[in-house]
Amino acid sequence: MDLTERFINYTHFDTQSSEDSDSVPSTAKQLEFAKYLKKELEDENFSNVEMDDMGYIYATLKGNTKKKTPVIGFISHYDTSPDCSGANIKARIIHNYDGKDIELSPGIISSPEKFPELLDHKGEDLIVTDGTTLLGADDKAGVAEIVQAMCYLRDHDEIEHGDIRFAFNPDEEIGMGAHHFDVKKFGCDWAYTMDGGDLGDLEYENFNAASAKVHIKGVSVHPGSAKGKMINACRLAVEFQNFIPADETPETTEGYEGFYHLLGIKANVEQAQLSYIIRDHDRDRFEDRKNFIEDCAEKMNEKYGAGTVTADINDQYYNMKEKIEHNMHVIDIVLKAMQEAGVPPRVEPIRGGTDGAQLSFKGLPCPNIFAGGVNFHGPYEFVSVQVMQKAVDTIVKICQITANYND
Repeated sequence: MDLTERFINYTHFDTQSSEDSDSVPSTAKQLEFAKYLKKELEDENFSNVEMDDMGYIYATLKGNTKKKTPVIGFISHYDTSPDCSGANIKARIIHNYDGKDIELSPGIISSPEKFPELLDHKGEDLIVTDGTTLLGADDKAGVAEIVQAMCYLRDHDEIEHGDIRFAFNPDEEIGMGAHHFDVKKFGCDWAYTMDGGDLGDLEYENFNAASAKVHIKGVSVHPGSAKGKMINACRLAVEFQNFIPADETPETTEGYEGFYHLLGIKANVEQAQLSYIIRDHDRDRFEDRKNFIEDCAEKMNEKYGAGTVTADINDQYYNMKEKIEHNMHVIDIVLKAMQEAGVPPRVEPIRGGTDGAQLSFKGLPCPNIFAGGVNFHGPYEFVSVQVMQKAVDTIVKICQITANYND
């Protein structure tokens, strides 16, 4: 099976995760894909293929050298974002893209005017959607690339490498992918997530991240006799949101600038809930942002009475730079691999997070490498076949270079 066929085959599975679920994985349909993937790895004759009851898959490509080498790993998640449907994905290939508008479906146009990233891939073969679902390159492209690279190494015994572990997990898109990842079982000295964006992306800095749920208690009274009695939780929700600086949102920030992101509001007169995510690369500013949300709640309580507003804030992950900067050899190896694979590196901070961030804090240094997808989490998502192949080449080179790491 070639790389393109493998990836498109994976997109046929709806693996959307859900933030509203307490189960692991968060959706049963993820397990259907996990079972399929486990069988595929077994059919490809990889070693130590196993899947736990939560859908975490682990496997090994045995080394072909007598040298003592580090055990390295590659990881991707197979769930897709709750932000856009992942059901009935109709992926198709635009061969030799000409740099013009792409009609995904009648009236649905992916245009370089709106998405200039398309022009970076003129002359390449692009896999696109029909404009009604996401594609799932985040991160089934990464899954396909890892499997393809392992098959290539298996079939090319002249390429020297040590033991290589690889793993695939659910629920990364809801921040839970690494929570149940068994680092001890994985047994690696370090690893890489194949979960980055376009060609050459290499990331070992990411946001510190927290979620915040703001709960507001109102008092419902007939509006005809509400004066001095009613506390309208809907209106208080708007008042709370107005505390958030307008220039510290995702729409107004870039680079290392942090933000508050309002995900949703559920409200009636009696009660309301605002859901936020809080992000900042700097740890001190991150703590200040969390304190700001609590201060806003306290201001509301001073005005409307104790207990009217409560804020539940939970940390999700931290900036992996704290761990990677003490293990920079894992970055040096990737940079050399990219050079040998003809990939120009782009080392940039992630304005988001990956499972690698949490895994790094669990003792497994784990930077993030490009998988090739562009315009994640929406119907204009696409991936270049050529970029995916470069990701495969990079994985192979990393394994080859690592085999001589101790020389």
